[in-house]
Amino acid sequence: MIIAGAKGFAKEVLEIFNQLNTIDNIYFYDDINKFNNLCLYNKFKIVNNIEDAANIFNNIDKNFVLGIGNPLLRYKLTKKFEDIGGSISSIISPYARIGSFGNLIDGGANIMTGTVITNDITLEKGVLINLNCTIGHDSFIGRFSELCPGVHISGNCKIGEFSFIGTGSVILPGVSVGKNVIVGAGAVVTKDIGDNSMVIGAPAKKIKDLESIIL
Repeated sequence: MIIAGAKGFAKEVLEIFNQLNTIDNIYFYDDINKFNNLCLYNKFKIVNNIEDAANIFNNIDKNFVLGIGNPLLRYKLTKKFEDIGGSISSIISPYARIGSFGNLIDGGANIMTGTVITNDITLEKGVLINLNCTIGHDSFIGRFSELCPGVHISGNCKIGEFSFIGTGSVILPGVSVGKNVIVGAGAVVTKDIGDNSMVIGAPAKKIKDLESIIL
């Protein structure tokens, strides 16, 4: 399997594979950064071109997991790999606690150590739930959105696609956050936030409009 990325977050994803005792035949992919040694930890090959990635997908293992942050970059890399035959997979830490009822986790999710997800939660494709996040009942997280470490999403919340929720932020019960929203670290979101917005503070206040994402 390919971990898409080979820097910081990709190493955390590798640890999830280690927790699952499935570290054989793991490759990293990074065609951006330069490496003195294309072998991470003297064990895992770093693939640095799309042709080698396609060969792995076609002849060894078609599956990949995302090992980078940033909602739009996660989307673009997913499309790049799917176009050459890759199949996106989720990676879920065995030390995450996920409720037993009504949950829907689409492909490509990263659910990291210490996460707590209750019941009737929908995580759409490519969502990143980082270390020690909590998501309350009847909540929805849209495609490729990213929850940074220590985010707390209360019950009956909605997070639109391609949104970025900063470290330690809190979304209060029943609040909706639109598409392509950045919530600053430590913010407390007490009311609905529209699309293409950046908010900070406690309570969170809008400080700027963001350009719409064009896919």
